[in-house]
Amino acid sequence: MEIVPGPLLQTINSPADLKVLPREKLHQVCDELRQYIIDVVSVHGGHFAASLGVVELTTALHYVYNTPYDQLVWDVGHQAYGHKILTGRRDNFVSNRKYKGISGFPKRSESEYDTFGVGHSSTSISAALGMAMAAKYKGETDRKVVAVIGDGAMTAGLAFEGMNHAGVADSDMLIILNDNCMGIDPNVGALKEYLTDITTSPTYNKVKDDVWKLLGKLPVGKDFSRGMGHKLAEGLKGMVSSSANLFEALKLRYFGPIDGHNVAKLVDTLRDLRGIPGPKLLHVITTKGKGYALAEKDQTKWHAPGLFDKVTGEIFKKKFDVPQPPKYQDVFGYTMIELAEQNDKVMGITPAMPSGSSLKFMMEKMPDRAIDVGIAEQHAVTLSAGMATQGLRVFCNIYSSFMQRAFDSVVHDVAIQKLPVVFCLDRAGLVGDDGPTHHGCYDIAFFRCIPNMIISSPMNESELRNLMYTAQLSTQTLPFVIRYPRGEGMMPEWRTEMKEIVVGTGRKLKEGKDIAILTLGHPGNFAAAAIRELKPEGITPGHYDMRFVKPLDEAMLHEVCQQYPKLITVEDGTVEGGFGSAILEFMARNGYTNEVKILGIPDRIVEHGTPKELQRECGYDAAGIAEMVRTMLRSSVAEHEPVA
Repeated sequence: MEIVPGPLLQTINSPADLKVLPREKLHQVCDELRQYIIDVVSVHGGHFAASLGVVELTTALHYVYNTPYDQLVWDVGHQAYGHKILTGRRDNFVSNRKYKGISGFPKRSESEYDTFGVGHSSTSISAALGMAMAAKYKGETDRKVVAVIGDGAMTAGLAFEGMNHAGVADSDMLIILNDNCMGIDPNVGALKEYLTDITTSPTYNKVKDDVWKLLGKLPVGKDFSRGMGHKLAEGLKGMVSSSANLFEALKLRYFGPIDGHNVAKLVDTLRDLRGIPGPKLLHVITTKGKGYALAEKDQTKWHAPGLFDKVTGEIFKKKFDVPQPPKYQDVFGYTMIELAEQNDKVMGITPAMPSGSSLKFMMEKMPDRAIDVGIAEQHAVTLSAGMATQGLRVFCNIYSSFMQRAFDSVVHDVAIQKLPVVFCLDRAGLVGDDGPTHHGCYDIAFFRCIPNMIISSPMNESELRNLMYTAQLSTQTLPFVIRYPRGEGMMPEWRTEMKEIVVGTGRKLKEGKDIAILTLGHPGNFAAAAIRELKPEGITPGHYDMRFVKPLDEAMLHEVCQQYPKLITVEDGTVEGGFGSAILEFMARNGYTNEVKILGIPDRIVEHGTPKELQRECGYDAAGIAEMVRTMLRSSVAEHEPVA
């Protein structure tokens, strides 16, 4: 079905086309831009509510600022769909998040308008400050820099580090706080309460309205901060400092809050602020999902709903004739409740991902034992460590790619102190449409180098439950990592009785001949499928599910290396320093010279696409494993053929 943008939007191929429009036409641009996002995402999928909430802000920014010369930095990049459409990617927007299509996030290699790549949150202030400082150093006094931070990103420590520096760096930059009280889930914490106080206080807003009216009668620019203007500005600041003191204390000139859905007001305000030098913060109030009633009502559900009927709001679900296995994250969520009911020391922590990780189930049933700390991965880890010192069994659930931000905390606060925190790494491996910022490629490698760590990965839902059960036992005294992929597992009947797994033991799934396949985690299912594919050809590889990459099952590895001359390792992590590397290190220590091929995520940035497309591209799906088995066995035959 062809999706046609509105007539005015069809004429906008760059911000230059937007700028020639009269100001009164911007409302139509916003209406058509919002409708186009709804039309495309309903049919092709993607993030949804966040970009709807910043349509007016996006339009106003490109109308007022001279992008791309003026640097516009988006935080939490799923806000940037409107930005992409207005900057030359309108007709290609249907390929958003598809294999070989445009990225769902700002990406420097994709467009000069994407000034900084982002998929995680809270980087915009630091990046924008770096750009502003560089502009000042190079003498580019006319270049403006704007950071748009929102969707919960202000709760991360990096945002405060950036603001702390921006206030004293004397660089010309504007921070726009897109305040919608939401991340993927509702915002939490004292900052959220503080911003709510600012936006809902009638007295404060009356004072701010009076100040804005008075400021509108004053000259704007350098002269405003000198002489009588300076004294008046200080007096006015005193009128509002009781509410705005957080940002003012960081030496950021605070403006707002203003309605983020009034495009004319936004244009006027941005024009005024463009002429005020120094570090500034504009507080903008928006509604996530604005313009689509269902998304406004249930913003978490409509953050990234998948395909849906834009008229009725029905979200299309895949239909199956047979029972389907649950998602790994749901198995985690329900198992947490079971474990907590059995063990009063079990606690759950997540940094702003209660829905995605399914810790929400426990939060609903046991709100005092499952905690969302906001977008603050380092805090989540160290908070868990503090709880562990008091004898609690904390399951700290963080997406694999988000855990990268807390590496230091894991080393210093958990591993060195041998605290038995359980790290459940959701979205391990290639996650799909979100692409390189979200792939969980590196956790095996970066955790494997840390002493005192136990690192495991289940092949199916039953094994996930068993590993979770094992990790919370009082006999476990070390940090325990359990990594598992996004999405569906393999077992429709997954509620098996939980049992302890001896740490560092694998499973021999199939006896074989000539060649063995060693797998870690969910890719073991790909290997099992490859073995079934090879059976009619008379090829019978052995199959070993190692379960642990640290410690390895060395007894099993000695058996495998002595029995099979050729080995294939399979993992959904980077081949550099990962599971396959661990096997090679074991062999080197013990003098084994077996031929080994490592299948996994190659040493390059893997772009976006469905997990199946990307696993095929990387060569560790069932077909890739089967072909590697054939290739290695053909080489054996060739080596033993007589020379003519």
